[in-house]
Amino acid sequence: MMKKIALIYMGGTFGCIGEPLSPMPAEQFIPKLQHILPLHLEIDCFTAPVIRDSSACIASDWLQLLEQIQHLQLQLYQHFVIIHGTDTLSYASAVLSRFMGQSAHVVLTGSQYPLLNAQGTDSREFTDAIDNLNFALDSAVQAPAGVYLAFHHQLIHASTALKVHTTALNAFAGSTEGNECHAGWQPLAVHEPLIEKARHFNCMSLMMQPIAPELLFANLQAIASNPPHVLILQGFGTGNIAVSADIIALLQALRQQGCAVIITTQVPFGGIDQRYAVSQWITDAKILISNSSSHADLYAKALKMYLQYDAVDQWLAHWQN
Repeated sequence: MMKKIALIYMGGTFGCIGEPLSPMPAEQFIPKLQHILPLHLEIDCFTAPVIRDSSACIASDWLQLLEQIQHLQLQLYQHFVIIHGTDTLSYASAVLSRFMGQSAHVVLTGSQYPLLNAQGTDSREFTDAIDNLNFALDSAVQAPAGVYLAFHHQLIHASTALKVHTTALNAFAGSTEGNECHAGWQPLAVHEPLIEKARHFNCMSLMMQPIAPELLFANLQAIASNPPHVLILQGFGTGNIAVSADIIALLQALRQQGCAVIITTQVPFGGIDQRYAVSQWITDAKILISNSSSHADLYAKALKMYLQYDAVDQWLAHWQN
């Protein structure tokens, strides 16, 4: 029996036309997209609830996409391809991965060049859009259940995806082996109250710079005057940060104000390593330690925790689950 694919268009360079580029309205783009779809697959096209430049996407946009996917699952779709802009494609992939686990076959893709020419009348002479889409469609029916990013003939596990080049065709890196990173992740049913809560999700990431501890303390004081829901501290190397007693006390105060403080590393690959004595303060201060596969995955995990738990102490209790 042929597997039916739900192809969802969410915007991005893929659907842009003109010089300079601007998005073609979805109702005009979808019919043109249907003309280039492969005949050996059964594909139904849908427009995402929110279509915008991906650099402007926020958590609630991806939750509305999840809600759409979950409604389509009730209509017996189990294979999905999402066309999305590349700026936040890794974030969209990570969020879908965290919220869907292995409950469906989901592949996200995009392109560095538009599908259509500047006039929007025909396929562009040079584009990676068609190759990426065909690869994503084939992957959706062939890959095991889970969420993936398909780009430049690489099928990357969504939680590990990282954009590594701004303009090259080979723009993403991540794990292409195994599916263990999705194992055990339970799907979360999305509904309007969760979407509304996600609209207010305030997550700040602070990449450490080589400055004096007293200056870092002053910067953190400014943040503490109106704290976000989540403060991610990107340390050096394996997550090391030079701290003082004042900084530790301030981070503890942030937690008491309802701000979840998470330590991670600004190094793309390798993760946190707590063998060093300099990191003992992290345990003493009850700061959360990232165990995520990528920075986008850490964002997605923080978002899911924010939606599931109201108190930071609950985050501490469930962080390792």
